[in-house]
Amino acid sequence: MIFRRIAQIFENWIDPLAGDAPARPPEKLWAFLWYFLKQARWPFFAMLIVGGGVAVMETASFWFMGVLVDFLDDTPRAEGWQGLIAVHGGALLAMAVAMIVVRVGLTTLQMLIEEQTIVPGFNNLVRWQSYRYVARQSLDFFQNDFAGRIVTKVTAAGQAIGDLMSSLLQVVWFMAIYAISTMALVGRLDWRLAALIAAWIVIFAALARYFVPRIRENARELAEANSVMSGRMVDSFSNISTLKLFGSDEGNDRYMRGGFERLIATVQRFTRFITGVRASLSLLSGVMITLIAALSVHLWFSSDISSGDVAFTLGLALRLSMLLGRLMMQLNGIMRAIGTIQNSAELISKPITLIDKPDAARLVVEEPSIRFENVGFSYGGEKGVIDDLTLEVAAGEKVGIIGRSGAGKSTLVNLLLRFYDVEAGRILIDGKNVANVTQESLRAHIGMVTQDTGLLHRPIRDNIRFGSEDADDDALWEAVERAEADGFIADLADMKGRRGFDAFVGERGVKLSGGQRQRIAISRVMLKNAPILVLDEATSALDSEVEAAIQTNLMKLMEGKTVLAIAHRLSTIAALDRLVVMDNGKIVEQGTHQQLLDRSGLYATFWARQSGGFLPELDV
Repeated sequence: MIFRRIAQIFENWIDPLAGDAPARPPEKLWAFLWYFLKQARWPFFAMLIVGGGVAVMETASFWFMGVLVDFLDDTPRAEGWQGLIAVHGGALLAMAVAMIVVRVGLTTLQMLIEEQTIVPGFNNLVRWQSYRYVARQSLDFFQNDFAGRIVTKVTAAGQAIGDLMSSLLQVVWFMAIYAISTMALVGRLDWRLAALIAAWIVIFAALARYFVPRIRENARELAEANSVMSGRMVDSFSNISTLKLFGSDEGNDRYMRGGFERLIATVQRFTRFITGVRASLSLLSGVMITLIAALSVHLWFSSDISSGDVAFTLGLALRLSMLLGRLMMQLNGIMRAIGTIQNSAELISKPITLIDKPDAARLVVEEPSIRFENVGFSYGGEKGVIDDLTLEVAAGEKVGIIGRSGAGKSTLVNLLLRFYDVEAGRILIDGKNVANVTQESLRAHIGMVTQDTGLLHRPIRDNIRFGSEDADDDALWEAVERAEADGFIADLADMKGRRGFDAFVGERGVKLSGGQRQRIAISRVMLKNAPILVLDEATSALDSEVEAAIQTNLMKLMEGKTVLAIAHRLSTIAALDRLVVMDNGKIVEQGTHQQLLDRSGLYATFWARQSGGFLPELDV
């Protein structure tokens, strides 16, 4: 109970979830490190002080050993403990207290700071702040990288920084204090002994200066190869059904083998340098221990030092060799950590390219009208995907968007949602430029159902409540009923026995059918009840019977809302107020269903070619 209370004090020293709006960390390695370390500077400063104390006590223990040997030389064996205590009792008690109380106390304090403060607190502080910043990156950022690779770099950063600081403070700093203490103590015996130890440290530093930069660069390459390998694995496992349907085990093995070959080659280059370090330091330690032992024996023969001094000096030298060996082993981990941090910093510190303006206001919509005004957009390419497009949708108007693959329909919706900024022109909602309002408030006024329904591996209740986090169960159930999803939700159960709204849906909703996923998405939008509704193939995954049932509810949902609807099945949008036909990023026709048929243009061609209201050549 007492230990638990003490541990809780250290556990509460750092709040890993503290902080306001996430800021961009610096890109440079040491600036990136300091950005996080300064938030936990006092725990690390405590580790510095306590670690130095532990190193001093380590050196003192060998001095105690030498003093004890001299005490034994001065005490006749016949007198035993009584004679030893009678002469040296005070010194023996002081040494016992130092070893049992001071040494154990410092070591315990060091472990409490590391295990109870740094590991759970600081490591997760880095992860939490990195996640919050990266999660606010643009859609383009995530579409251009492996999700697994991004996750690896975000999660690895906290662990790597924590491991690096623990290694630096518990090994490198300990080693520095131990070396200084050793030279000071043996220097009191003979300056030549101190000179040998100093030479040992200098040669070690020279070897480190040669190897460290090379190991660091290889460690960075190793971290990158590891993240790419993780990204390929996550990509394969996330799309395992596609691989099993269309790929072959051998073909996928070849793809993964390429990643493994790159990783293995990088590991081999890295370990060559580590082996070089270990061999060099082993030779150095063997030579220096031999020289120190020979000099100590020589000084004993000349009566310049006592037997206890010889034992003390050789003990320190052997311990120094062990510490340099430990440092050598830690060098691998230190360089790996630096490489991982550098690799993570390159991704985490990327500037967010799509941000709110400093004076951006929250969007308030009274009349949900939409206006695309001379809009141009090209995804950074030379050819425009949207070319000088102007379209006005009145508040409450229902408009269908139609066009061939690549016509720009989905791009138009992405620009409305401000997943990308327009390159020319502007987009207005209720007369307000979407570029001048906060992204969160903009998207709060738009409900959207897409063809590719995105569900998270969470309970069905949570997936629906994304539409309105404060909604009660009555509102939740009403939305589910309107989306015709109540029938299957009540019967759902997952592997852990959770049922109904508590059942988990699997990654991207893999445990649900396409129609079930779509009805969950429609429930979410119904619960959100936003004034602007975007339907991007909202019923494409449903069978005809369920689609007919939901279509009636969608029409009710559209009442009083401004609607943009994209559909392959032209019959599902033919009854809307207006249809807009796009081609090559421009509007080529618009009007009602009948007006467009009477013009015998592109829409009429689409209508004539469809079978059962479905047009296979169209794409969203």
